[in-house]
Amino acid sequence: MTQRYPSLFNLPHGGRYRFYEVDLNTDDFSSLFQDANAVVHLAALTDAAGSFERSAEVRKNNLSATQTVAEACIKHQSALIFPSSTSVYGSSDKRVDEDCPSEDLRPQSPYAETKLQEELLLEQLGSNSGLRYIVCRLGTIFGVSLGMRFHTAVNKFCWQASMAQPVTVWKTAMDQKRPYLALSDAVRAVTHILTNDLFDNRTYNVLTLNATVRDIIDEIKIHIPDLELQFIESEIMNQLSYEVADDRFKGTGFMPKGELEKGIKDTIELLSSAHYGHNLG
Repeated sequence: MTQRYPSLFNLPHGGRYRFYEVDLNTDDFSSLFQDANAVVHLAALTDAAGSFERSAEVRKNNLSATQTVAEACIKHQSALIFPSSTSVYGSSDKRVDEDCPSEDLRPQSPYAETKLQEELLLEQLGSNSGLRYIVCRLGTIFGVSLGMRFHTAVNKFCWQASMAQPVTVWKTAMDQKRPYLALSDAVRAVTHILTNDLFDNRTYNVLTLNATVRDIIDEIKIHIPDLELQFIESEIMNQLSYEVADDRFKGTGFMPKGELEKGIKDTIELLSSAHYGHNLG
């Protein structure tokens, strides 16, 4: 749907790749999972901020796709990696973890609400139908890739600053803390799960660090000192503050290696041709 076909270009030699363009909600794709040890389910409408305007579509599409993928995994005895989101948590003055009370689960968007529904669905299929899976509540992704998008905090702020646009921030969000995940750590996490057969039907927070919007802005200013801030009101723009614990995933032997500084530097360098009129640091 996003037509990020460059993600398929120039893949490493030595891999065995095969691509099929299918709609998980209408096409018969189950046979593609035959002999698959594991499935990484990344197919979803993912724009949390935009999900307010299309909440019914997000719920129908994402929940339905996850159910059909999970049922295909059950049929072919494939394990499932399901990427959920740390946005299922609500504002908290303490670090929240996977065992937090239900009152700490206050999804911020229809997208996040649907993620919780999908987690519950997998729990039921695990108990009743033998599905082997792992739920990864991912922090907000940042970092460079061929198919990167710019609708979430770090990447969006880098894009706006590089384009000499005002960096739009929720008016109370500067010192509110949120979890972020370097793309490199996200890839390493998937590899870690596959290598260690970590399909224990549990939920794990996966992140690189917890950071404030001020931390992000200050890091961007190192490269674009004259960026302009614009404080706005929005249904979702980092308006809730919470810090997420990832001790459970670290307990499996995974240690994040990504860096916010490097992610921002690499992204701004990628957009360097757009720095018209900037005094770059």
